[in-house]
Amino acid sequence: MPNSQPFFWYELMTTDLDAAEAFYTAVVGWRAEPFDKAPGMPRYIVMNSSVRGVGGLMTIPEDAAKMGMPPAWLGYIYTKEVDASTKALEQAGGSVHRAPDDIPGVGRFAVVADPQGATFMFLQPNQPEQPPVPATTPGHVGWHELYTSDWKAAFDFYSSQFGWESAGEFDMGEMGIYKTFGAGPESGGGMMNKPPQIPVPVWLFYFNVDAIDAAAKRVTDNGGKILMGPMEVPSAQWVVQCQDPQGAHFALLAPVR
Repeated sequence: MPNSQPFFWYELMTTDLDAAEAFYTAVVGWRAEPFDKAPGMPRYIVMNSSVRGVGGLMTIPEDAAKMGMPPAWLGYIYTKEVDASTKALEQAGGSVHRAPDDIPGVGRFAVVADPQGATFMFLQPNQPEQPPVPATTPGHVGWHELYTSDWKAAFDFYSSQFGWESAGEFDMGEMGIYKTFGAGPESGGGMMNKPPQIPVPVWLFYFNVDAIDAAAKRVTDNGGKILMGPMEVPSAQWVVQCQDPQGAHFALLAPVR
């Protein structure tokens, strides 16, 4: 999939930066590193696996907090031309929450949403493109899951805009169809129509851990909640969906042993 544009960076907007740093280093095993290479930028913490950076943590911006934004993980989709990608997204029915702008020393970004309303971000990084790591790398995102209002329309949007390809469908009975996709050689996920308890379309990211029961215990031992699971999925993996102490949703993924 040489022309695919995958998610490649993940960012937590939170209400308590220090508490979030402590929680995720304990649960996922990340190494935290302050980022101070962008003058004037609010405090930002990079979370690293043993291989390289995976994502960052920051306090919810004041304007977003005033609009009621809750703590949440957001993903960045890679682009070589953020302005062109943003324009194409609008023409395809998406919306722009923040127009393309520069982050000194980092790159050019935009905050957008797909036509069904799920928010994500574009990033055109200044640094050279890094090769993908294996999808099962500990601490990295092993699965991307979209809960949406119309999975067929959502897949058409992401496939036409970013070159994502179908990887099959699963009939989950009353829960409907689960559509899987590939977004690059080491990036994939699924999408489905959201259940009533999820109020708006949203992306959920699954972080790789070694053992699901031990990781789930770390979640609760450190003040988080288990929302679903652990349960085994057809890919011979265990998953558990969680909520951190500030309220952001995330998931963990581990191999069946």
